[in-house]
Amino acid sequence: MKPIVTMTFPVSIQNLKKSYAAVPAVQNVSIQVQKGEIYGLIGPDGAGKTTIIRILVSLLDADGGEVLFMGRNVSQNVRYVRSNIGYMPQRFSLYRDLSVRQNLRFFGDLFHVPRHIQEQRLKALYDFSKLGPFQNRLAGALSGGMKQKLALSCMLMHEPDVIVLDEPTFGVDPVSRAEFWDILKMLASNGKCLLVSTAYMDEAYLCHRIGLLDKGRLLAQNKPQVLIERFDFPLYRIRSEQPHKIYTQLKATYFEKHIQLFGDGVYFIDRDKSGSAAIRRRLADLNITYDKFEPVKPTLENLFLELMI
Repeated sequence: MKPIVTMTFPVSIQNLKKSYAAVPAVQNVSIQVQKGEIYGLIGPDGAGKTTIIRILVSLLDADGGEVLFMGRNVSQNVRYVRSNIGYMPQRFSLYRDLSVRQNLRFFGDLFHVPRHIQEQRLKALYDFSKLGPFQNRLAGALSGGMKQKLALSCMLMHEPDVIVLDEPTFGVDPVSRAEFWDILKMLASNGKCLLVSTAYMDEAYLCHRIGLLDKGRLLAQNKPQVLIERFDFPLYRIRSEQPHKIYTQLKATYFEKHIQLFGDGVYFIDRDKSGSAAIRRRLADLNITYDKFEPVKPTLENLFLELMI
């Protein structure tokens, strides 16, 4: 008889609860993140992403539930968590009056990395972050994307197995965002466990699994494509140069619960599965004018808005 093997997740959060005064910030959230995986916490501002992350890295106490880091209770092992986790907060938190190299050295010393090992890691970090040519530049003089790469590199000086990043690409230009995500995917392929929060829905597709959060509630979690497949209604896009006008008109009709507004038009969810021709006739009866009416495939945005109802 083969022995039963139990799997320990580097990050395990069960029934997490947190409130600020009488306002619930996190409501019974359960998440597990594996080695070699990028797990994305996806949601707008106020969804609870930062609260979950701060509890995981021991900066906040939970009101209820269990949070384990490498199999250890976070609240009971604060020193262990802070010594072994890699945490990158929302705001750039490095020393602006120190150079790239000096910041990296500082974090190496902070985590007691021997100097000869620091030299080896500096070379590797320069290679993958492309910061080598800028090692003598002051951190405060770096571009937004380079600052984020430096913050990530400093966090990696002690080679943590678990990496937690809170909206790491907020305000970063598209090219730097793409380069940053290439680095994250490389880290995951090397066996690192990554928990990343973002409000950018396009970044959700770069994660292995995601959790959709709204007002502290975990609406759904799985692989992005698997979640999209849960959207089982026909979907149409009403294109117009005045999408807000059409949306306002339809909000005052029977179709109020059938429509979504974002991007380049109004999205119509055919909940009754009545078909394109019948919907067009109803729109004509309501004197709704538009440029184009076309079937489209659902996206995570469509699913997220649907789950928020």
